[in-house]
Amino acid sequence: MKIKKLVVLTLALSLFGGTALFADSTAQKVRVFVNGIESKESGLLSEGSTFLPLRQIASSLQALVVWDDSAKRASIYKPNVHMFLFQGQNSFGNVKQGRVTFSVFSQIDNLKVDINGVKVAIADPAGDEKLIQAQDVNPSKQPDNFWFRSEDFRYNFDSAGKYLIRFYIKPVSSNEWTVVSEKTITAQ
Repeated sequence: MKIKKLVVLTLALSLFGGTALFADSTAQKVRVFVNGIESKESGLLSEGSTFLPLRQIASSLQALVVWDDSAKRASIYKPNVHMFLFQGQNSFGNVKQGRVTFSVFSQIDNLKVDINGVKVAIADPAGDEKLIQAQDVNPSKQPDNFWFRSEDFRYNFDSAGKYLIRFYIKPVSSNEWTVVSEKTITAQ
């Protein structure tokens, strides 16, 4: 009796292992590039369908992913966010090294998901990020388009290079901030 169980178990495990190997051999890895930069995770090509790492692709495209666990559904939202940089009343995009006082004007539209916060931050060429301003948003009073202007912010552009202004949104369904827009300032 024990031998029968052992034989059945061995056959079942062999069949399972063989099926897994066959399934693995039919799926091919796919290299994924977004704007010329290769993704850290690869995709899969199986039976004519391509499967991509959703969160990484959404992050590369500066989009929000909202996961509904009960429905097992992922939704991707890409709001339009346009940022303009001002020193007083003048717009700018390049600066000389040194201290600069500026504000960030953001126009947000096509917002199809409820959010409870926005924030703007600046990252230096080394990637170190500093908060410019964060603000709570009341989801019940939130339109699908709005404007946000930061207070004047004094920042030291202490080295030459590209600085990134990042606009973040925090969906109601998550505690995570997601970058939905970036603007580059070049310091010379």
